Amino acid sequence: MTDDEWDSLRERCTRLLHGSGPVRAAQMLATIPSDTQPDSYGKGGVVAELEAETAALLGKPAAVFLPSGTMAQQITLRVLAERHGGNVVALHPLAHPMIGEADAISRLQQLVPRLVGEPNRPLIRTDLDAVAERVAVLLLELPQREIGGQQPPWDDLKAQVQWAHERGAATHLDGARIWESAVGYGCTPGDIAQLFDTVYVSFYKVLGALPGSCIVGSQDVVAEVREWRKRMGGTLFGLWPDAASALTCLRTRAPRVPQYFEQTQALAAALRDADGIQVVPDPPHTPMFHILLKASPETIEANAYALAAERGIWTWRKGVATGDPTVQRVELAVGDPACEWEPTAFRDVLLQLVTPHGRG
Repeated sequence: MTDDEWDSLRERCTRLLHGSGPVRAAQMLATIPSDTQPDSYGKGGVVAELEAETAALLGKPAAVFLPSGTMAQQITLRVLAERHGGNVVALHPLAHPMIGEADAISRLQQLVPRLVGEPNRPLIRTDLDAVAERVAVLLLELPQREIGGQQPPWDDLKAQVQWAHERGAATHLDGARIWESAVGYGCTPGDIAQLFDTVYVSFYKVLGALPGSCIVGSQDVVAEVREWRKRMGGTLFGLWPDAASALTCLRTRAPRVPQYFEQTQALAAALRDADGIQVVPDPPHTPMFHILLKASPETIEANAYALAAERGIWTWRKGVATGDPTVQRVELAVGDPACEWEPTAFRDVLLQLVTPHGRG
């Protein structure tokens, strides 16, 4: 099947397993209230309203809205590094700037990534003992998406931040999923944000809004990020559609994240004894986890097609390869769609994915 055929099949499905729900134009546009006040090149209107609400929610003096997280984090890391007189950014090997931004922090911002820790687990305080060179910025990601939403123990997290500050380094949080991280720690997003100099938050991940993000921090740092937003082409004529959608989804979906976490635990428990299925991590740290499926790529793709075409259930088009060719990995981000599933019914769908095609 072609990509277009898969997209068409997904559009016809009536039930999903993961994410925030179907991405359909009418539903996304409905997140923009008709009385929205437009901004002008990022000033005023709903953009200013979103920035003020995000800053207050995270307990920081200021916030600035940017159209993408990649832009937001590049700018922030540059600003922090220059203010701290260096160019070395310490971060996990699977942090987003290393795997999702085409080496932008090096090629565009002239920063030097220093990889710390092991790829298959969260960064922990003792990993930082291996760093002898001067670090300008310590970047931490909570939770770490590429390892199933894992995060370090709370006390260890605080120790990592203390390590950076004792060495004169800035601390930046990739908090794209800070809403999920907070419920995993049993605290508020503001409790986490207070540990860091700057925090990036996303509004389309978890919350399901149109694209957009905020950087929160001190007044002076945020003002400088705002200047760099213009230099990098992020100060669009009107940012209000994305900002309005973000504000709507922040207010409606962020309060549901504790429910997402409760459902996450129930779904993981239902999968725990299922043949050919493994939850990573088990139990989940946040409202997301990875699922290892013991089946060939062809089996998963054929079964995913059958579930979509015959039962209207969208799972995953295919899994991600692992070190074992007989095991594929998929990511479950628990949102509104996953909360509609009774755990045993959810388990049955996953079992169908790993059943050799033509059996079961």
